[in-house]
Amino acid sequence: MRCSLSALAIALPALLAAQNPERISLEGREVAIYNLAGRLTVSGGTGDRVVVEVTRAGRDASKLKIETGDVRGRMTFRVRYPEDRIYYSDSRWNGHTNFSVNDDGTFGDNDRGRSDDRRRIEVSSRDGLDAHADLHVSVPNGKTLFLRNGVGETSIENVDGQLNVDVATSHVRIAHVRGSLTVDGGSGGIDVTDMTGNLKVESGSGGAVLDGIRGGSLNIDVGSGSLRGRMIDVTDLTAGVGSGGVRLSSVRSPKLQLESGSGGADVELLTVPDDINVETGSGGITLRMPAATSAEVDIRTGSGGIDSDFEVKVAHVERRALRGTIGSGRGRIRIESGSGTVRLLKN
Repeated sequence: MRCSLSALAIALPALLAAQNPERISLEGREVAIYNLAGRLTVSGGTGDRVVVEVTRAGRDASKLKIETGDVRGRMTFRVRYPEDRIYYSDSRWNGHTNFSVNDDGTFGDNDRGRSDDRRRIEVSSRDGLDAHADLHVSVPNGKTLFLRNGVGETSIENVDGQLNVDVATSHVRIAHVRGSLTVDGGSGGIDVTDMTGNLKVESGSGGAVLDGIRGGSLNIDVGSGSLRGRMIDVTDLTAGVGSGGVRLSSVRSPKLQLESGSGGADVELLTVPDDINVETGSGGITLRMPAATSAEVDIRTGSGGIDSDFEVKVAHVERRALRGTIGSGRGRIRIESGSGTVRLLKN
């Protein structure tokens, strides 16, 4: 095969950029990372600095610019893209999405930056600037880290600190985290395994899977897609699902507030509850609770029956409504189902 020197000279900068990772250290207790396209991997680190390893890729990789420095009170790392349309595709994503990006390269921070300073950028799997950056971030214990990733797989593991994660279009996997975690995924789904501390999850579409969550409060909001969870031991649990249904097992929480638009709910509680409030638009509701459960009960269903393993001292009963007391009535259980059977079962 023959290759002209001019063609080689054009291709060489992009090739070198893709092959040689850059290593950048960031000082400060709070650090923010911004990148519109590429894989993001985060792991625990040593020392006192956040370290970012950058691998540029694509024919136009050499056009990307890396900027660091203080932006509105935070040390930041920003990958700057010189064009408003970016080409990116991998095995799990093909499509297009849009971003509002501030002139300083930040995005996804809601209250930061003025609307008149923003420009619209599209990431597409069809055409555009052929450049992206894969990042590996090492985080020492105790840091506060803000992660903003556009399109690309996101993976976080073995981190002890305060994490705030906002991803537009990507599957997010998080494991072995201590501290506090807020994760907002536009689409692609979110998996969290072995988390100790306060956890807040928002998933636009793709659902959420939780396994081994303990120690703090748990707040979940899923637009579409199911919510699945097991081995949950928290001070309080609040969950909302637009469509897709809820199935939670081995839950220890004195307070449970659950709302599902469609798909129903099945929850297994291993400890006697203090306060339960469950509401579904369509789909049945099943609560599995310890035999020692004691509560005032208020159940309503638009269609479907009411079944209970527990002896209920009835105060008021209608065709599809029941008020009464289980045991001494120490706690409170309120259930409302638009359609579907409500079941109270003993573990």
